[in-house]
Amino acid sequence: MPGLRLPSCTHHITARRALPSASGKRYASHGAPSYNEPTGYLFGEKPPPPGQKRKRESWETIYYWGMFGSLGVATVLLYIKPDTSIQTWALQEAKARMEARGELPKYVPSASASAGRTTPAEPSSS
Repeated sequence: MPGLRLPSCTHHITARRALPSASGKRYASHGAPSYNEPTGYLFGEKPPPPGQKRKRESWETIYYWGMFGSLGVATVLLYIKPDTSIQTWALQEAKARMEARGELPKYVPSASASAGRTTPAEPSSS
């Protein structure tokens, strides 16, 4: 077709030439790897001089109150939560149905069961 014109691919070649590599190495973070040198101190924080207390950061008090406060609230809420297990519901339902039929929901041993039972001998004191 005489009126159809194909796009030129010269812009890809010029874009590749515009980014020369100075060192020849390529890093994903766009530079040499950097890290904090180990200091030998816990969390990289120097201990205060003798007789002085460590100065807290501004966020530490809020963090401690929030962390341990929420832990305390969760403990109380888990302690007082209602028992919603299927076993508890089934036991209550069975007792209600037995009482509605007039049966005793408590175990009462019969006379024959208690007659055959022996009591353990008391240990002798020597």
